[in-house]
Amino acid sequence: MSVIWSFPLFLPEKQRTVFSRPADCSCGVRRISKMSQWLELQQLDSTFLEQVDQLYDDNFPMAIRQYLSNWIESHDWDHVANVENESLARVRFHDLLTQLDHQHSRFAMEKDFLNQHNIRKIKRNLQTLFGDNPVSMAMIISKNLTEERKILAAAQISENPTHNAQSDMMIEKQRELDSKVKDIKTKVQETEQNIKNLEDLQDEHDFKSKTLQNHEELNGTISREELNREKLYLKAMFVKLNNMRGVVVGQMSEVLNLIEQLEYELISVELSEWKRRQQMSCIGGLTNVCLDQLQNWFTALGECLLQVHQQLKKLLELEQKYSYHQDPINLSRVSLEDRAAIQLKTLITNSMVVERQPCMPTQLQRPLVLKTGVLFTLKVRLLVKLPEFNHTVRVKVHLDKDVTEKRKGFRKFNILGTSMKVMNMEESIGMAAEFRHLQLKEQKVAGNRTNEGPLIVTEELHSFTFEAELCWSGLIINFETSSLPIVVISNVSQLPCGWASIMWYNMLTSDPKNLAFFVNPPAVSWGQLSEVLSWQFSSITKRGLNTEQLNMLGHKLLGPKASKDPEAQIPWNKFCKGGSEKNFTFWLWIEGVLDLIKRHLLSLWDDGCIMGFVTKERTKALLSDKAPGTFLLRFSESNRDGAITFSWVEHTPNGEPQVRSVEPYTKKELSAVSLADILRNYRVMAAENVPEDPLRFLYPSTPKDDAFCKYYSKPTDKHEPMDVDKKSDDYIRTTLISVSEMENQRKRLLGSEFLHESPGWSPQQQVTSNQHEQKTSEYNDIMMPLSPEVYGELERMTRDLTGELGELCCSLPNE
Repeated sequence: MSVIWSFPLFLPEKQRTVFSRPADCSCGVRRISKMSQWLELQQLDSTFLEQVDQLYDDNFPMAIRQYLSNWIESHDWDHVANVENESLARVRFHDLLTQLDHQHSRFAMEKDFLNQHNIRKIKRNLQTLFGDNPVSMAMIISKNLTEERKILAAAQISENPTHNAQSDMMIEKQRELDSKVKDIKTKVQETEQNIKNLEDLQDEHDFKSKTLQNHEELNGTISREELNREKLYLKAMFVKLNNMRGVVVGQMSEVLNLIEQLEYELISVELSEWKRRQQMSCIGGLTNVCLDQLQNWFTALGECLLQVHQQLKKLLELEQKYSYHQDPINLSRVSLEDRAAIQLKTLITNSMVVERQPCMPTQLQRPLVLKTGVLFTLKVRLLVKLPEFNHTVRVKVHLDKDVTEKRKGFRKFNILGTSMKVMNMEESIGMAAEFRHLQLKEQKVAGNRTNEGPLIVTEELHSFTFEAELCWSGLIINFETSSLPIVVISNVSQLPCGWASIMWYNMLTSDPKNLAFFVNPPAVSWGQLSEVLSWQFSSITKRGLNTEQLNMLGHKLLGPKASKDPEAQIPWNKFCKGGSEKNFTFWLWIEGVLDLIKRHLLSLWDDGCIMGFVTKERTKALLSDKAPGTFLLRFSESNRDGAITFSWVEHTPNGEPQVRSVEPYTKKELSAVSLADILRNYRVMAAENVPEDPLRFLYPSTPKDDAFCKYYSKPTDKHEPMDVDKKSDDYIRTTLISVSEMENQRKRLLGSEFLHESPGWSPQQQVTSNQHEQKTSEYNDIMMPLSPEVYGELERMTRDLTGELGELCCSLPNE
C-alpha cells in the first residue's frame, strides 16, 4: 500500500514539472452538460410516470421536486439523511425554505397569485412537519431520489427487445383485464336499466290488475268482451313481467359469475405476481410495484358488487310488493345475495396489502431488518377504494401473532407506539393506514435464551400481522394480512448478516409464514444469486454488475467450471455463515465493497472507471498486450472491509510485459485523499531515485487525465485574515502524493548507507555495487510504500553524498 504524505517540491526544475497540473484541470476534455434526473423522468412513458406519482404526497409535494429540481440534485441527501448529521440536515432544511422563498419571489414578479398561495402553503406545511425533525425530510428526499433512479433504470431496461416483448405481453394482459372489467360494468348497468324497466312494468301490471278488479266488482260498467280483453292483456303483461324477472335474475347471476372469475384471476394471479415483484423490489430488484392499476381493478369490482347489493335490495322490494308461485325473484334472490356477500367478503379480505414493508428510515435501501429501540414505519392499503368504506376499517398490528414457536432461545418482542389505526383516504391516493412511529423492545426472559437456540439472531425470522375489521351497512367483515418476514437485530454490526438473510429468504420462497426457513435453508442457484448481487449495486449506484464482473464472483464462489453454470447450487453456509476476521464470508466481502463504493467511489463507479471485480490472473491477461502505463482499478479480495488497488503494465528492456499492483487503499486512506487525486499524483521511485508516473492510460486506452480530470480536487487559495496586506509568504507549497518504491531499491538504499559508513569506501566501489544490483534486481508484483522516514533519509543521504563527492573531487590532484 502507498503511504500518502506531504513533502516540499524541492526537486530540480526539470523534474518538478512532472507534478504540475493546469490550475483549471481542463486536461483538454470538453465538458458535456448532463440532463437532470427530473427532466429524464418527465420524458418517460405514462406507465413509469405513474410510479413517480406514487413517490410524492402532501408530506413532500411533487411541486417542490419540480421547482427545486436542480438544487435538490446538487446535494448528497444520503449523507444528509444520516441521523448523525442532524445539524447538516437542519442547514439543508432552512436552505430549502430559502429556495422556496426565491421561487415565491419569482411568482410574485410574474403576478402568479395561485402559485404564490401554493408555495406559502407548502412552506407552512414543511415547517410544521419537519421543523423539529429535519432529518425526516432528508430521508424522504433521499428515498425518493433512489426510487427515481430505479424507475429510470427500469425504463432503460424496458427498451431492449426482450423486455419489450415482455412489456407488450403485460400491456396486452392489462387490456384484457380492462376489457373484462368494462364488460362487467356494462352488464351491471344493463341490469340496472332492466330493473327500472321491470319496476315500471310491475307498476303498470299492478295498476291494470287493480283496474280489472274494480271493473269486476262494478258489474255492467263495461261489456264482458272488453273485460275479457283486459284479462287477456293482464295475462300477457304477467307473462312479460315473469320473463323480465327471469331475465334480470339471469343477468345478475351472469354478472356474479363474471365477477367471480375476474376476482379469482386478480387474487390468484395479479395480486400474487405483485407480491412477488414486491419481494424482488425489497431486495433491490427493478420491478414495478405500483398499486394503481391493481387498485383500479379491485375498486371496479367492489363498485359492481355494491351496485349488485343495491339491486338485490330493489328486487326484494319488488318481491314484497308482488310475488307468485315460481316467482324467479323468490326462487333465486337469497342465493344471489349469498353469492354477492361471499364475493364481496372475498374481495375485501384479499385486498389488504402491505404497501410499504417494515423499514427503518435510516436504512431505506434495506427494509425488513429492524433494530430494537429504533423507529420504523410500515403502511397497509385496502385496494378496494370506496368512499363508503372511508373511516370504517380499523387496523391493529401484532408481532408473531399465533406463532407457537417451540425453539429454544426464540426471542419475543413488544411493539411500542400507536399500534392501531383507522384507514382513510386522506393519507394517500388509496385507502391506507400508515404506522410511522413504532419500535420493538425485547421481552426480558430469565436465563440464557439467545445463545441456546439453533439459530443465530440474524437467522431468526419474525412477522407482523395486521388485523382489520370493516363495519358498514350492517356488514361486519374481519380479515388480516401479514408482512414479509423480518430480522430483528440489537446491534448495527448485525445489519449485513441480517440483510443477507432477507435476500436469501426472498429469493427462494414467497410464503410469508415460513418463519422456520433457516432451520434448514435451501441452496440457491447461481443464476438467481448473480442477478440479486447485481441489484445490490444498482440499488445504491447507477450501475449494476456486468457479465465479466459476475463471472469473477462466480469463479470465487464456485470455481472456474461451475461459475458458468446458472443452475450450480450455492449453500447458505458458503454465502454468509461462519467465517472469522481472517477467513471472512463471501457476503461480508461484498458488503465491504458496497460500503467502500458508497462512501468514497460512487462517481467513479457510476461512470464505469472501476472494473472492480477482476482476478489477478485476469488482470495480467487484460494488460499484457496494452501500451506501457495502461492500468485498471480492481477491488482487493483479501480485505473484509473493502479496499481498492490499481494494476498497471510496464515493459522490461527485453520487451516483456510485467504487471505491477499497489497495495490496496482502504477507507482510511481514501478518507484523507480521494482516489482520483491518488491516481493523479501517484509516483514510483525509479532509477536514481527519481519519482516517475507509471499510470498513463485507463484500460483499455483512455488517457488518465481524460478519464479522471473532472474528479481531481481543485486548488484552493489560502487567505491570511489577520494579515491582509501580505501578498505572499515564504513557505514552500506542499502537495499530497502517493509514492511507492521497488523492494530492491530499498535494499540498495540501505546498502549504500552501510557502505558510506564503512572504512575504505570509494565511489568506484559504490558504482560497481549498484551496477551489480541493477542487473540482478526485479520488481515485486506489489509495490511497497516509501515511508516519510525513508524518504527523509534518502534526501539526507543524497545531500551528504553530493557534498562528500564535491570534497573528494577538490582533493584529487590535477592532471
